[in-house]
Amino acid sequence: MALMRKAQAAGAATIPAPAGGKPRSSIRHAREDRLFYVINVGLLGFTFLLVIYPLIYVLSSSFSDALEVVAGRVWLYPVKPSLEGYKAVFEYSELWLGYGNTIFYTVFGTIYNVIMTMLIAYPLSRRDCKGRGLLMFLFTFTLFFQGGLIPTYLLIRSIGLIDTRAALIIPFAIGVWNVIITRTYLQSNIPGELYEAARVDGATNTRMLWSVVLPLSGPIIAVITLFYAVNHWNQFFNALVYIRRQELRPLQIILREILVLNSPGVIDQLMASASPEQVEALQARMYLQGLIQFALIVIATAPILAVYPFVQKYFVRGVMIGALKG
Repeated sequence: MALMRKAQAAGAATIPAPAGGKPRSSIRHAREDRLFYVINVGLLGFTFLLVIYPLIYVLSSSFSDALEVVAGRVWLYPVKPSLEGYKAVFEYSELWLGYGNTIFYTVFGTIYNVIMTMLIAYPLSRRDCKGRGLLMFLFTFTLFFQGGLIPTYLLIRSIGLIDTRAALIIPFAIGVWNVIITRTYLQSNIPGELYEAARVDGATNTRMLWSVVLPLSGPIIAVITLFYAVNHWNQFFNALVYIRRQELRPLQIILREILVLNSPGVIDQLMASASPEQVEALQARMYLQGLIQFALIVIATAPILAVYPFVQKYFVRGVMIGALKG
């Protein structure tokens, strides 16, 4: 101890202190840190403005007068506030049907996805699971090589799921990336000693999953729930391929139909064979076409944006999980 103290004293003596009493190295590092913070805050602030301004512009435009939007007078806040765009959108009775279908697909599809992901990730996270390396390879292989659209469609049709609600839930039971981050979370945050202690107490694998793993997996469950819910909410292509009946179509398909019906090309075709009274109504639709687009964006994204702040901290943690190890 005496030798260590002498060495420390000798080392301290070799660095002269300025008049202020602080070592020169500390001053240099403090200046570098301040410069880093200024640059970092500046870049983050600029990025924040790039991200937030389009959202503000869309929201303000959706609540502005159509003429002001077309004239380009909306920049930051609503000009001549109006609800014409939302009134035009909500006139379509199919919109509420699409909302109901999307909520159904999102709720039940997400529950099914989370259950299947946990049932797969739990055994893959156990070191005593035989063949887990091969299974993980097979799962990862599907990230790079898939059957393609036509074989997938033929498979879903052969099992009788075409034009059913199950067509958007059962065939897409898991996301491989979600399995990977869930398995990594379980490996990193649940020590093997807990499994050994539970095994000594006579717990089965099912009991360990229910009583040990699930209570400690709240953050990762919140992360994959968000991932799956966003995917189901934005369901478009699969619904376009596998769903034909109007009463089963999700919100994104309905919004696309509203957008197509109010496109200038369709309105021009209708005006060619319309009566004078119908022409006036079609002109009003064309007048609101740009406003309807902004209203549709808000209607489609508002629910997810409202939920995201409540799971943001888990979302960030989940992204970091995937960066640790695979």
